[in-house]
Amino acid sequence: MAAAPAEGVLGRTYRALTLGIISVVSLIAFEASAVNTAMPAVGHALDGIELYAFAFSAYFTASLFAMALSGEWCDRGGPLAPLFTGIATFGAGLVVAGCAQQMWLFVVGRGVQGIGGGLVIVALYVVVSRAYPEALRPSVLASFSAAWVLPVIVGPLVAGTVTEHLGWRWVFLSIPVLVLLPLTVMLPALRKLPPRRDDEGMDRRRILLALAVAAGAGLLQYAAQRRDWVAVLPAVVGLVLLVPAIVRLLPKGTFRAARGLPSVVLIRGLAAGSLLAAESFIPLMLVTERGLSTTLAGLSLTGGGLTWALGSYTQSRPRLEPYRERIMGIGLLLITAAILIVPLVLFGGVPVWIVAVAWVVAGYGMGLNISSGSVLLLKLSPPEDAGSNSASLQVSDALGNITFVGLSGLLFSAFGGASVDTGGTPDVTDAASGQPAAFAAVFVAMAAVALTGSWVATRLKPAGSGLATVPPGGAKTVSAAHPGTPSAPAER
Repeated sequence: MAAAPAEGVLGRTYRALTLGIISVVSLIAFEASAVNTAMPAVGHALDGIELYAFAFSAYFTASLFAMALSGEWCDRGGPLAPLFTGIATFGAGLVVAGCAQQMWLFVVGRGVQGIGGGLVIVALYVVVSRAYPEALRPSVLASFSAAWVLPVIVGPLVAGTVTEHLGWRWVFLSIPVLVLLPLTVMLPALRKLPPRRDDEGMDRRRILLALAVAAGAGLLQYAAQRRDWVAVLPAVVGLVLLVPAIVRLLPKGTFRAARGLPSVVLIRGLAAGSLLAAESFIPLMLVTERGLSTTLAGLSLTGGGLTWALGSYTQSRPRLEPYRERIMGIGLLLITAAILIVPLVLFGGVPVWIVAVAWVVAGYGMGLNISSGSVLLLKLSPPEDAGSNSASLQVSDALGNITFVGLSGLLFSAFGGASVDTGGTPDVTDAASGQPAAFAAVFVAMAAVALTGSWVATRLKPAGSGLATVPPGGAKTVSAAHPGTPSAPAER
């Protein structure tokens, strides 16, 4: 194990960069909390409940392409340009969504946000890979998770209050003005980063593969929503684009849970996708089935953000390092249990606060799992593949979100969920009865996905101490005994 550095992530050397990164993560965290809280009101105002799942999955569909682009951009030219471009694009998407007059345009705005978010998250990985020593990276992950604490406490309350008194549009239009602070704080430290390794051009093959994945995922989501014979053609085209491209884009063996890096990448998609899909439908369920206001429904998710940070802090303790793979499996079992508890609120006699309790458990499990997976990526990747391996991890994250949010939307519609009524006003105090079976189908399916992830966690260690790990696309191998320095994630 590397010797502890003389100063921490908030020491004089790293303070400005750490605070700037945390500011960026906090903005992303606030936006995520705000969207979850405001979406029932958006769906009602734009008459777009049938596109409810698309409002979430569009972000991740667009980010797939942007992540691969950012990985290549960072590896060849450094993280500065993709990071700042991503922040600007993210802000532009917020403006488009906030000004949307129709649901499809709101979905487009979410897609623009996804492009910006995809550029930013991979660039932050690479920033940390170059700026922080290996011994500090678990602590950086914990500080990133801590950046979610304040947004998830105040985010639902602020977003719900703004939605109820000023309108949901201001939830989106107020965020772009806040991007100037992190840009100002980070720029001096980013300019000190060393230039990248060579003058090679970007790998256009990987970028085209990512574009095919994003296009295929979008076509499949469209086909799933139609549920008629017209959907056959886009479904077939989507599969033809998606399947071969994603197999080549991710590390060889990812979809068969090969030991080592492939399973690290796979488990990210299973964990992130199952949690987000379940989380996306919790406010809608509480509004339509139990008559909660938008603000109270959003607040039910707050505890999960707090315990996510606690779980990330727990995994950063040095004495737990030998048990990292086991910790990830425990985290997924906690997520599974939490998702299964949530639909109990569909029974009238069950108190609504049980959802908040369940999400406290889910958040802790995610903190253990996601941060530990990122630390493993740090150990199993060489320096020259920092951008591409980081992109692969985030592509898996986004693909899991797209796949399982899309599947949840399909299940929700198939069980009659498209007929739920969000009430006459954004603040629903007397919601009409919805379709409990539609919500139950979503949560049971996502619990099964999380349970599958707990099995994958048994395959995280390479088969031998010197066994090579496989970079994205399987083009070459590197020794696990020579860990590289990819960067830490920007998520919770």
